[in-house]
Amino acid sequence: MSKIIKTLTIAGSDSSGGAGIQADLKTFEEYGTYGLSALTTIVTMDPDRGWHHNVYPVDAAIVAEQLKTIFAGGPVDAMKTGMLGSVEIVKVAEQALKSNKQTNVVIDPVMVCKGEDEVLNPESADAIRDLLLPLATVATPNLFEAGVLSGLGKLTTLDQMKEAARLIHQLGTRNVVVKGGKALGGDKAIDIFYDGSEYLVLETAKIEPAHNHGAGCTFAAAITGGLANGLSVKDAVVKAKDFVSAAIRNGYAFNEYVGPVFHGGYRLEQ
Repeated sequence: MSKIIKTLTIAGSDSSGGAGIQADLKTFEEYGTYGLSALTTIVTMDPDRGWHHNVYPVDAAIVAEQLKTIFAGGPVDAMKTGMLGSVEIVKVAEQALKSNKQTNVVIDPVMVCKGEDEVLNPESADAIRDLLLPLATVATPNLFEAGVLSGLGKLTTLDQMKEAARLIHQLGTRNVVVKGGKALGGDKAIDIFYDGSEYLVLETAKIEPAHNHGAGCTFAAAITGGLANGLSVKDAVVKAKDFVSAAIRNGYAFNEYVGPVFHGGYRLEQ
């Protein structure tokens, strides 16, 4: 191995292993890269309360120390953000990216936990929009997040997804993927890629049962892995769609509440 390819995730912990920093590191490994991580939040899910999520942000100063450790080895080949948890943590991430002249930046603007439907911290969402999107090589909002960032509200059609992608692109990110997944009607799982001039519709047949916990994190991490390996943004997104689809096909029921993707699915199907 002539060169170690390094990838970084700045994200929260999902103890169930399907999403968050656990999903990112497993995906990075599947892409043959050396994964580094800065932990921003700890999320727990309570089986005694219908899998209710509790979110505990890490102190921003500790996040900054983690990033100082990581970037002591120089910029990484590609990186992503996930759940950041507070405005202060968003600012820490922004400063780290700028001071280290980091390129190949994937911003996954996590605003809710799966199964929840309220923005965890509206001020953090605004900070991600204003501070991180202008630094992004690609942003990967889901339908809810794209509706918030674009100001369009609830998105229910392909045309609305395209318009949201266009408006988010105007916020400064060079490329946008709006992750529709299985949320739109019909029998296709649809995502939209927009580079400022062209739209690419990515679709696969919907998978049932849909063990898709962590699909969004995994998709963004796969794009990161593709960029780190030298793929163009478009090619990284296309491969990530295949990667996450295989992860969903090979997912399983963790318990009565959640079914995570399996991050080795793409490798197993090759």
